[in-house]
Amino acid sequence: MIKLFTDRLLIRDYVIDDLNNHHRLLSDATVMYYLQDIKTETIKESKENLFKVINDQGSSERKLYHFVIEIKNINEFIGGIGYTVSDSTPCGKLVHMGYFLLKEYWNKGYATEALKRVIDFAFNENNVYRIHTGCLKENVYSERIMQKCGFTKEAEFIEYVFHDGKFKDRVEYRILKNEWKQ
Repeated sequence: MIKLFTDRLLIRDYVIDDLNNHHRLLSDATVMYYLQDIKTETIKESKENLFKVINDQGSSERKLYHFVIEIKNINEFIGGIGYTVSDSTPCGKLVHMGYFLLKEYWNKGYATEALKRVIDFAFNENNVYRIHTGCLKENVYSERIMQKCGFTKEAEFIEYVFHDGKFKDRVEYRILKNEWKQ
């Protein structure tokens, strides 16, 4: 089981006992506004999502490095973070990263703190070569987290995603292992 620590946080693999918190996160309309493609409506959908992640953890070719974020001194669930391996190369893994927190934990620095630790794990402990991530351009808070963690903007796609009844712009960011300074 992977366990990562920061000053305030424990970032760890999911376990089945996380189901209720996982469902609370994935089914929250505010939290999932920008992640509607993975939003769940029922506990059954959340359970299927969670089992997919847990089952992948034991694989010798693990692809889903999705983690719980907790406040470490009180074991309070605050969100999720992680990455999915899209390809493995002789130079290392290529991954797509994401993060989301329950609303009451927004604007407290938790996402930035967790993201920096997971980036460090990816590059220094998990043979990741390249991380990419992105968000709708209007999601300025998420974009700011990427910038604070050292990501470089690679692209801006105009009217790229149909979201909430209209086309919206999307920004894409990356960080390479040799760019990571922590």
